[in-house]
Amino acid sequence: MSEKLKEALFYDKLDNNNVKCRLCAHNCLIPEGKRGICGVRENRAGTLYTLVYSKPIARHVDPIEKKPLFHFFPGSLAYSIATVGCNFRCKHCQNYDISQYPRVSARIIGEDFSPQDVVANAKRYQCRSISYTYTEPTIFLEYAYDCARLAKLEGLYNTFVTNGYMNPEVLEYISEYLDACNVDLKSFSEKFYTEICGAKLKPVLNALKKMRKLDIWIEVTTLFIPGINDSQKEMQEIAEFIYNELGPHTPWHVTRFYPAYKMNHLPPEDVYKLKQAREIGIKTGLRYVYTGNVPGEEGENTFCYNCGQIVIKRWGYNILEYNIHNGKCKFCSVEIDGVGLQEVEDEN
Repeated sequence: MSEKLKEALFYDKLDNNNVKCRLCAHNCLIPEGKRGICGVRENRAGTLYTLVYSKPIARHVDPIEKKPLFHFFPGSLAYSIATVGCNFRCKHCQNYDISQYPRVSARIIGEDFSPQDVVANAKRYQCRSISYTYTEPTIFLEYAYDCARLAKLEGLYNTFVTNGYMNPEVLEYISEYLDACNVDLKSFSEKFYTEICGAKLKPVLNALKKMRKLDIWIEVTTLFIPGINDSQKEMQEIAEFIYNELGPHTPWHVTRFYPAYKMNHLPPEDVYKLKQAREIGIKTGLRYVYTGNVPGEEGENTFCYNCGQIVIKRWGYNILEYNIHNGKCKFCSVEIDGVGLQEVEDEN
């Protein structure tokens, strides 16, 4: 694999060949010859470079529901890409083998695959959108931006599956091409973010509010871990934040933890806890609360918040029934929130 360096966006040159990266909320001060926390942005002689431009480690065609995005062209396909690296070090990461690879090995791996290649493949496989996912898309912003810009020219949509740890100006920069985000709001505790993720909570909350102002479609995911972040108090705090700051129309995915990475010693989350979180979200006033990682659970379905009928019936990532017409519930005609719901009905 050849090395294709590209100068990074969002950094300041400082004295003594130091640089300050302004891409994410870590705001890394990077001496010459060193990398930022993400492991993929390196200071070479006072210039910051991205080491992963056009070097995806993963490329797959996924159902959009896998992101999960349940209100963004339901039933469509998303061409999904990622590079190595992440600005978090989550102890429960399911993709730690690629997200933490540069941190562990100091090497950059991936294939040569240009933005033009990404868009061409997305069209080849009849994908409605391109999803920047699996690791953290913020850390490969330059690559994602160029892909997203070309995608828009070809009539495709773009989505981020993100930890939300980007600075506001980064969101402004890409917002013209970014249609939707699923944001991991991992906890409502600073302690959790510090000890489990190596980050802070407030920048994530600020990014979510910024996305709302920029009119990016948002869906929020919280992975509940037994005894760590699954108290009723925390469930209530997250539900109230979504309701008050993002709006009752914002879907919340309450998702089941399975043992992974440095949390292999913990049991899977009790399904009862997910049902509890879903109930809290609905009682708080959220219109759409979903249970994740439990195929066949009632909470996979989209219910009309007005009449209570199932408007999208699911099993896992598969849509079994689609009861939305002209963007409205077929049973009571109230509008169902989302993007592309009207277009989807012709395909189901």
